[in-house]
Amino acid sequence: MNIALWIVAIVLAVGFAAAGAIKLSQSKDKLAASGMGWTESYSESAVKAIGAVEVLGAVGLILPAVVGLAPILVPLAATGLALVMAGAIVTHARRGETQPIVINVVLLALAAFVAWGRFGPYAF
Repeated sequence: MNIALWIVAIVLAVGFAAAGAIKLSQSKDKLAASGMGWTESYSESAVKAIGAVEVLGAVGLILPAVVGLAPILVPLAATGLALVMAGAIVTHARRGETQPIVINVVLLALAAFVAWGRFGPYAF
Protein backbone atom coordinates (compact mmCIF):
# COMPACT_ATOMS: atom_id res chain seq x y z
CA MET A 1 0.00 0.00 0.00
CA ASN A 2 2.90 2.34 0.72
CA ILE A 3 4.10 1.92 -2.88
CA ALA A 4 0.62 2.66 -4.22
CA LEU A 5 0.43 5.82 -2.10
CA TRP A 6 3.82 6.96 -3.41
CA ILE A 7 2.81 6.31 -7.02
CA VAL A 8 -0.46 8.19 -6.66
CA ALA A 9 1.28 11.07 -4.87
CA ILE A 10 3.92 11.35 -7.59
CA VAL A 11 1.32 11.25 -10.39
CA LEU A 12 -0.74 13.91 -8.60
CA ALA A 13 2.33 16.04 -7.96
CA VAL A 14 3.38 15.99 -11.61
CA GLY A 15 -0.13 16.78 -12.80
CA PHE A 16 -0.79 19.58 -10.34
CA ALA A 17 2.68 21.08 -10.82
CA ALA A 18 2.13 21.21 -14.57
CA ALA A 19 -1.40 22.60 -14.30
CA GLY A 20 -0.32 25.19 -11.75
CA ALA A 21 2.70 26.24 -13.80
CA ILE A 22 0.47 26.80 -16.83
CA LYS A 23 -1.88 28.98 -14.80
CA LEU A 24 1.04 30.96 -13.39
CA SER A 25 2.83 31.46 -16.70
CA GLN A 26 -0.04 32.34 -19.05
CA SER A 27 -2.55 35.15 -19.07
CA LYS A 28 -6.18 34.57 -18.21
CA ASP A 29 -7.21 35.35 -21.78
CA LYS A 30 -4.73 32.87 -23.22
CA LEU A 31 -5.95 30.19 -20.80
CA ALA A 32 -9.57 30.86 -21.76
CA ALA A 33 -8.68 30.62 -25.46
CA SER A 34 -6.92 27.29 -24.88
CA GLY A 35 -10.02 25.66 -23.41
CA MET A 36 -10.05 26.79 -19.79
CA GLY A 37 -13.30 28.72 -20.10
CA TRP A 38 -13.79 28.74 -16.36
CA THR A 39 -11.11 31.45 -16.12
CA GLU A 40 -13.67 33.92 -17.48
CA SER A 41 -15.46 33.66 -14.11
CA TYR A 42 -12.38 34.68 -12.11
CA SER A 43 -9.97 37.58 -11.94
CA GLU A 44 -6.40 37.30 -13.21
CA SER A 45 -5.09 37.26 -9.63
CA ALA A 46 -7.52 34.51 -8.60
CA VAL A 47 -6.37 32.33 -11.51
CA LYS A 48 -2.73 32.95 -10.51
CA ALA A 49 -3.57 32.13 -6.88
CA ILE A 50 -5.17 28.84 -7.92
CA GLY A 51 -2.03 28.04 -9.92
CA ALA A 52 0.19 28.86 -6.94
CA VAL A 53 -1.91 26.64 -4.65
CA GLU A 54 -1.62 23.78 -7.13
CA VAL A 55 2.17 24.13 -7.38
CA LEU A 56 2.56 24.37 -3.60
CA GLY A 57 0.27 21.36 -3.15
CA ALA A 58 2.37 19.38 -5.62
CA VAL A 59 5.54 20.24 -3.71
CA GLY A 60 3.81 19.38 -0.43
CA LEU A 61 2.88 15.92 -1.67
CA ILE A 62 6.51 14.89 -2.21
CA LEU A 63 9.14 17.11 -0.62
CA PRO A 64 8.31 16.72 3.10
CA ALA A 65 8.35 12.93 2.84
CA VAL A 66 11.52 12.81 0.77
CA VAL A 67 13.54 15.03 3.10
CA GLY A 68 11.90 13.67 6.25
CA LEU A 69 11.02 17.14 7.51
CA ALA A 70 7.44 17.66 8.74
CA PRO A 71 5.92 14.68 6.88
CA ILE A 72 2.49 15.67 8.26
CA LEU A 73 2.48 18.19 5.40
CA VAL A 74 1.93 15.36 2.87
CA PRO A 75 -1.64 14.49 3.94
CA LEU A 76 -2.36 18.17 4.55
CA ALA A 77 -1.28 18.97 0.97
CA ALA A 78 -3.41 16.10 -0.33
CA THR A 79 -6.40 17.42 1.63
CA GLY A 80 -5.82 20.90 0.28
CA LEU A 81 -5.69 19.63 -3.30
CA ALA A 82 -8.88 17.64 -2.71
CA LEU A 83 -10.54 20.87 -1.58
CA VAL A 84 -9.28 22.64 -4.70
CA MET A 85 -10.86 19.90 -6.79
CA ALA A 86 -14.12 20.23 -4.86
CA GLY A 87 -14.11 23.91 -5.77
CA ALA A 88 -13.37 23.03 -9.39
CA ILE A 89 -16.32 20.64 -9.45
CA VAL A 90 -18.63 23.38 -8.18
CA THR A 91 -17.27 25.86 -10.73
CA HIS A 92 -17.67 23.48 -13.66
CA ALA A 93 -21.14 22.40 -12.48
CA ARG A 94 -22.30 26.02 -12.35
CA ARG A 95 -21.00 26.54 -15.89
CA GLY A 96 -22.65 23.35 -17.16
CA GLU A 97 -19.32 21.76 -18.12
CA THR A 98 -19.62 18.02 -17.54
CA GLN A 99 -16.39 16.60 -18.98
CA PRO A 100 -14.04 18.52 -16.64
CA ILE A 101 -16.14 17.37 -13.67
CA VAL A 102 -15.22 13.74 -14.35
CA ILE A 103 -11.51 14.61 -14.30
CA ASN A 104 -11.95 16.68 -11.13
CA VAL A 105 -13.78 13.83 -9.38
CA VAL A 106 -10.96 11.42 -10.25
CA LEU A 107 -8.31 13.86 -9.00
CA LEU A 108 -10.32 14.51 -5.83
CA ALA A 109 -10.58 10.75 -5.19
CA LEU A 110 -6.84 10.25 -5.72
CA ALA A 111 -5.97 13.15 -3.41
CA ALA A 112 -8.41 11.83 -0.80
CA PHE A 113 -6.78 8.40 -1.09
CA VAL A 114 -3.34 9.90 -0.35
CA ALA A 115 -4.76 11.95 2.54
CA TRP A 116 -6.49 8.90 4.01
CA GLY A 117 -3.40 6.72 3.70
CA ARG A 118 -0.95 9.26 5.08
CA PHE A 119 -3.20 10.48 7.90
CA GLY A 120 -4.18 6.93 8.78
CA PRO A 121 -2.65 3.49 8.60
CA TYR A 122 0.29 4.33 6.33
CA ALA A 123 1.59 7.53 7.91
CA PHE A 124 5.31 8.24 7.77
